[in-house]
Amino acid sequence: MLTALVVGPDATDRARTAALVSAAGWQVREATGVREALAVARSAELDLVVTDLGMPDGDGPALLRRLRLSGCRAHLVGTATEPTAEVREAGSAAGAFAVLPAPVDAGVLLRFLLGRGTAAADGGPADDTTEDIVDGDLDGRLQELYVSALPGRLSAIDAGARAGDAPALAFASTTLAGTSAQLGHPEVAQLCRAIAADARRGVLAHELVDRLLDLATA
Repeated sequence: MLTALVVGPDATDRARTAALVSAAGWQVREATGVREALAVARSAELDLVVTDLGMPDGDGPALLRRLRLSGCRAHLVGTATEPTAEVREAGSAAGAFAVLPAPVDAGVLLRFLLGRGTAAADGGPADDTTEDIVDGDLDGRLQELYVSALPGRLSAIDAGARAGDAPALAFASTTLAGTSAQLGHPEVAQLCRAIAADARRGVLAHELVDRLLDLATA
């Protein structure tokens, strides 16, 4: 299985991106910043690194350069809230194959992971003659990945609630909320956000978890 590392200080953004990569069939590791990311890179053979280019403990381009100098052969992808020409240039100079707008769009990321539309992902021109076909393929592929990953996501939420593990419940719910919102499942996303909000306050919303399981498996 291919291994990806998602790096960024914001837990919600990081979990959303990690969930999308995981849904595409990758094993995913996470890191909050440069030092943690380099530690993961030393202990694992990485195939993909997706990193925030504006981290507070050391910038993303510096991380990409250090990964390359350490011999890391992973595909490198940067993300930025405002991917200006300067940001894209800095990311590219550091070795990034693409710089994607944050929060990362599910379709754009999957297009990159599947090896299609890389010019469009990096801000270049898309091929208008194939865009409708590609978008249709991507939508179907995204939904297939979502459905196949859903039982595992629900199981993690249920396990967190049953074990009384509020942090695990919040994390699992936030992860599913992000992918559900992006892939057109607003009711699932809304319930997951409510469960996560309660869990962050130390409240285990068993009733909401039961409603989520009923809704998602109907």
